Amino acid sequence: MSNSSISLHGLFPPICTPFLADEEVAYDALRANLARWNATDLAGYVVLGSNGEASYLTEAEKLRVLEVSREAIPAGKLLIAGTACESTRETIHLTRQAASLGADAAIVVTPNYYDDKMTDAALVHHYHAVAESSPIPVILYNVPKFTHVDMAAGTVARCAQHPNIIGIKDSGGNITKIADIIRLCPPGFQLLAGSAGFLYAALAVGAVGGVVALANIAPRQCIEIQRLWETRRLDEAAELQRRLIPVNTAITATYGVAGLKAALDMLGYYGGAVRSPLLPSSVADQAALRQILADGGLL
Repeated sequence: MSNSSISLHGLFPPICTPFLADEEVAYDALRANLARWNATDLAGYVVLGSNGEASYLTEAEKLRVLEVSREAIPAGKLLIAGTACESTRETIHLTRQAASLGADAAIVVTPNYYDDKMTDAALVHHYHAVAESSPIPVILYNVPKFTHVDMAAGTVARCAQHPNIIGIKDSGGNITKIADIIRLCPPGFQLLAGSAGFLYAALAVGAVGGVVALANIAPRQCIEIQRLWETRRLDEAAELQRRLIPVNTAITATYGVAGLKAALDMLGYYGGAVRSPLLPSSVADQAALRQILADGGLL
């Protein structure tokens, strides 16, 4: 299997896991959201990622979410499953289960509880072990904001020597580092921008697309940034990028998952509750968010 065994070109939302008021998973709402997203040109979906509150789900819930998602996602769109656990052993176990349920690839965030022990050697050993045991391609996931572990470009390049590691989602936003990763990694290794806030910039240095929270609520606009970039309509791409930055900031850094779910509800999707200990967005926050969505042309 080569680094380019599947194409990651395009936009992927890291989808929310919808919950009912009692915090049970709303599987029917998940199906309904996917049906609406399927009408767009999204390349696929990341399921059980950060915005999916995966760290708050039981293993049984994770597997059921994957099963329902696989049933709802049509041929031609990828299902990328978040399978990271703190131990290498459990990550391999969950990755194999995801593969058995039809996931096309696994995305694996850096282990982070013992963050100061996640040396370059530890990370390379972990990812190579997962990739060697995985029946599906593996995508690295670097999100230092949450993990406090920031993979160096050289570490990514060492991980990428394994042929079953096909790419990385980098959410750090350091464009110099993103360019270095692309420069140092083997041909065919694919980098995905981890935020719509720097999608244009990442495309400019060689990213093949993005896994971006904003694509949950503005899939067509995120897709359009890449289309405009690739057809060399750079001024239009840059203008759209600038217009969407305040919305992206609101549903990520400012209001977080609760804000993203509130925005989904405002736009006719099902966002629903967050799972404790996360708190729902306040009435004041929702009013501010509604205005930001309107200013961004989404309402």
